[in-house]
Amino acid sequence: MDDSNSPKKTITLFGLIMMIFTAIFGFANTTVAYEQMGLASIIWYIFAALLFFLPVGFMVAEYGAAFNEAKGGIYSWIEGAVGAKWAFIGTFMWLASWEVWLVSTSSKVWIPLSTMFAGHDVTQTWGLFGLSATQVIGILAVLWIIFVTYTASQGIDKISKISNFGGIMTIALQVIFFVLSLAVLFMSGFHTAEPINGLDTFIHSANPAFASPLGMVSFIVYAIFAYGGLESVGGVTDSMKNPKKDFPRGVLIAAVIMALVYSLTIFCWAMSTNWNAVIAKGNVNLGNITYVMMSNLGYQFGSHIGLSSAAAIALGEWLARFTGFDMFVLYMGAFFVLIYSPLKSFILGTPKDLWPSKVTKLNKHGMPAYAMWIQAAVVIVLILVVDMGGKNAKALYNVLTLMANVSTTVPYLFLVGAYPFFNMNKNIEKPYFFYKNKKAMWTVTSVVFLVLAFAIIFTLLQPIMEGAYTDALWTIIGPVVFGLVGFGLYYRYEHRSKDKTKAANTANATD
Repeated sequence: MDDSNSPKKTITLFGLIMMIFTAIFGFANTTVAYEQMGLASIIWYIFAALLFFLPVGFMVAEYGAAFNEAKGGIYSWIEGAVGAKWAFIGTFMWLASWEVWLVSTSSKVWIPLSTMFAGHDVTQTWGLFGLSATQVIGILAVLWIIFVTYTASQGIDKISKISNFGGIMTIALQVIFFVLSLAVLFMSGFHTAEPINGLDTFIHSANPAFASPLGMVSFIVYAIFAYGGLESVGGVTDSMKNPKKDFPRGVLIAAVIMALVYSLTIFCWAMSTNWNAVIAKGNVNLGNITYVMMSNLGYQFGSHIGLSSAAAIALGEWLARFTGFDMFVLYMGAFFVLIYSPLKSFILGTPKDLWPSKVTKLNKHGMPAYAMWIQAAVVIVLILVVDMGGKNAKALYNVLTLMANVSTTVPYLFLVGAYPFFNMNKNIEKPYFFYKNKKAMWTVTSVVFLVLAFAIIFTLLQPIMEGAYTDALWTIIGPVVFGLVGFGLYYRYEHRSKDKTKAANTANATD
């Protein structure tokens, strides 16, 4: 066998842990968690690490090792387990998660930009020609999608490397956050800004919207979202020095580290942020929560070191500016990659006959420009419908966040649901095999599948029970619409294949 083209075994255990951590950990997830559940969010983050991240990580390792040469990513994984039809529909719904991300983030990207210049979120004051602030943001989001699509379709993706700089800044931001939080705790005589009343504080949400049992369980989807993205590192097992030993260890260590860092970060927010005094204000939403809480941290630190009120406020605004600049750079870098990368890998990884010829054609820059503009049109329609619906900022960003969370979670149902068939298929060569015991495999798969299913169901039930039917519709519309479109495309492909087979048989019979 010629191994001259095989990947070099360069990834160590430490390298794998860092890859997993950088691909998945999100600082902003902790502020969303604190806004939604306060300190009670910690237990759900640990729950998600144990019943989602760990078991799915081992499944992804097996998938990635078995299909390390496949170009279709999770499409190839699911196809090998349950066939092309469900693989295509499931992966099309995975694509929906990226489309919803584009919809959600194109509206949120203006908040760090405005914070960078003003020191706080001023997007809620934007108005133009009688349009509300959220409608103006919707128009800006449309223009942003057009700009990014055009630029990326010309092959100008070098700007994505800016995200590397943003990643370095994020590490600096995390360090600054920990140092200032511990300093505030020390100078306040070890009294947290958020009162801690025994275990009750870590069980019951500070947010009335998540105080009910249904509300608490629906938060699981937020915690799962915080650990999403493992599939992006599933294909590196063939580049590892000792994958059978190091990948499960790496996933386990990364899960422990991330659960600890997430939990510690959420706890540190309690050192400077009193939920009722800071978050319960009307101008705080899931779009600007990170900048509000960082600004408050700067203010609290300034007050404790003896600065005047004006100087403490100024310090808070500069910390918010730094955070805004960092997040804007990260968003910008991510956009120029995600506007084409998931779409391109999906189209090129699936059978060409599934698509109209124009969709699979690459332009002279190596980009699927036609498909990218179709994607832009779909995203723009969703932006206009959601942002122009007359919602206030808080309601808008709640809906956008839920849309992103659910759309990201749904594809894992296919990935986990297909796993037992993959595991038991002896025709698939598995270089790496973790779940060897069939009883344990079925138990783990069933538990993870039920956790995902119930998280999605309860997330949808909560707005329905509160009478917010439109919010429930938007929460699930991405996966449903893309699932139906995927089913339609595959149905068309099946009929075309049958027609071709009939035509070929007829031609052979005539000969």
